Amino acid sequence: MRPPTAPNAVRRAEYRFFDQRPPPSALLDEVIEGLTEEPKRIAPKFFYDERGSRLFEAITRLPEYYLTRTEMGLFDVCLPEVRDRFGEGGCLVEYGAGSTVKIRRLLEELRPGAYLPVDISRCHLERCARTLHADHPHLSVYPMCADMTAPFELPEVVAGLDKLGFYPGSSIGNFEPGDAQAFLRQVAATLGAGSRLLIGVDRKKDIGLLEAAYNDSAGVTAEFNLNILHHLNAALATEIDPAGFRHRAAYNEASGCVQMFLESRKDQSARVDGRIVEFTQGERVHTENSYKYDVGQFAELAKGGGFKVEASWSDADAYFTLFLLQAE
Repeated sequence: MRPPTAPNAVRRAEYRFFDQRPPPSALLDEVIEGLTEEPKRIAPKFFYDERGSRLFEAITRLPEYYLTRTEMGLFDVCLPEVRDRFGEGGCLVEYGAGSTVKIRRLLEELRPGAYLPVDISRCHLERCARTLHADHPHLSVYPMCADMTAPFELPEVVAGLDKLGFYPGSSIGNFEPGDAQAFLRQVAATLGAGSRLLIGVDRKKDIGLLEAAYNDSAGVTAEFNLNILHHLNAALATEIDPAGFRHRAAYNEASGCVQMFLESRKDQSARVDGRIVEFTQGERVHTENSYKYDVGQFAELAKGGGFKVEASWSDADAYFTLFLLQAE
């Protein structure tokens, strides 16, 4: 019988790709369901093909988009404490792996033994993961192509390691609050009791500041939003004309979230897997919510998701908060 693996045991660094991406038929069914509802919707996970990932990286560098630079400014304060609590040699699991700028900071500061990024955009995921493995030859890298909003299991190769989840950028705000709690419960179950999650949360603030972040003057966010249609046309053979839609984003104060839509410029029809979907002029297709939370609100949400708050760090302007949660 093989002896049990000690937590954070030293192992030979390796690279292995794990593919759990849903089949195109399942993704197509989800798109059809959303476009035949009232109001129509497309899930934000469909933003992220190769081009969509590049566009989002460009968004993070825009002057109006305060989130990324504010979050990274908190790393100087929080990462030493996270390292003290988490230790070295464990497994860092990144949910929604995108730009490698943030994760490089964590790899340098926390020095995990393994890095497991999870993302649905296979090409972007594999390219970034191979680059990180080449730059960190002593780090085992295990990219997993999967829909992180659905249950999945971590590979056996990291079973013996302590887990730290990383979910940056306030992406938790893309979920409805009840769905956010369900997602956190899923994360807690995946990482295991006692594991930790470092998560970014955007705060409620001046409406003008919030809306500017989603309506940048260069039009990059608009291009990113419209790219969701290019992605569907290429990946699922839908026939929707992106030129027939315009970007719309505004803060809904009653809900506490920025809502993003594609608005039809005219009466038009589109073919989706042999079906004809009609759009009327001015009709909006919902593509993303971005909920904003006060510290107390998010702590309650995390509690309902099976986590307790271990620590939190906010910038001086209270624009953004990083929470370190522990699964109960």
